[in-house]
Amino acid sequence: MTAAEQDPGAVDPRVMRDVLGHFASGVTVVTADTADGPLGFTCQSFSSLSLDPPLVAFAPSRTSTTWPRLREIRRFCVNVLAEDQTAVSQKFARSGGDKFTGVAWTRSRHGSPVLEGVVAWIDGELWAEYEGGDHTIVVARVLDLGADPTRRPLLFHRGNYGLLDVTRADG
Repeated sequence: MTAAEQDPGAVDPRVMRDVLGHFASGVTVVTADTADGPLGFTCQSFSSLSLDPPLVAFAPSRTSTTWPRLREIRRFCVNVLAEDQTAVSQKFARSGGDKFTGVAWTRSRHGSPVLEGVVAWIDGELWAEYEGGDHTIVVARVLDLGADPTRRPLLFHRGNYGLLDVTRADG
């Protein structure tokens, strides 16, 4: 029997979190406006998916109480946080309360909140959803987007927020 044919057994969730934490990721806040005011949540699982059609993907936790409310609206904005927005990430990661208090934002062309000072923003609409274990995989069609090339992203690595080293490998 080859190694590929052997049952690997159960994977310890703590070990998986630790090992996969070695992959640095950006930090986003997904926002939408509702009749009751703006909503949002921090989401670390985000990626570009397709250029044709233009699609992105993110994965909110199944325990999220905010995602079901945003799903109903079907339009939202993914805000890619900048290096000085750790407090914004932490604020939107908490449950309950008005997460927008003290957070400056403007409305996108499609009505979604774009947080001030972000590295980039992607306005989208719900394209599809898939089950993904303890998360939901959301695919969104990009409606509009923009970036500030003068800003650097907030990174999350091994359970901590971090910054990019500005030293270039090529010089």
